[in-house]
Amino acid sequence: MAIVKELIRVEDNGTISFGNYELAEKTKLIGFEVNGNLYDIRTFNEITKFNKDEALVYESIPGTAVHNFAVTDNLITFKVAGKAESQITMELSPDTNYNLFVDELKVGKIKTNLAGKIIFSVDCRNTPKKVEIRRV
Repeated sequence: MAIVKELIRVEDNGTISFGNYELAEKTKLIGFEVNGNLYDIRTFNEITKFNKDEALVYESIPGTAVHNFAVTDNLITFKVAGKAESQITMELSPDTNYNLFVDELKVGKIKTNLAGKIIFSVDCRNTPKKVEIRRV
């Protein structure tokens, strides 16, 4: 799975891909419009941060490339690639339970805090990993 050289793009199926963990310096693209929403991406080898309408959606340390990112009311799916194990922070619905799956394997149940944030790690250094977060 390749990095996203243009930093962010809309795929043919309507999903969004973003991030470039090979960049040595922080690079950003602000105000990328998709269906009336504005997305911002800041990415390089140390961090990838993705916002929608100025609210955090996804952040990884170190940086990653995310492919086919899709969100519905009860499901978030994407594939993540990187050079190391990555800590991922996402902002979802506050005080809500979710099941986390990595490559179809249930990792466990996680609950967002009052701000709606969850934090988890994915070892994506050798092969891209498919992540699913399902509302319980």
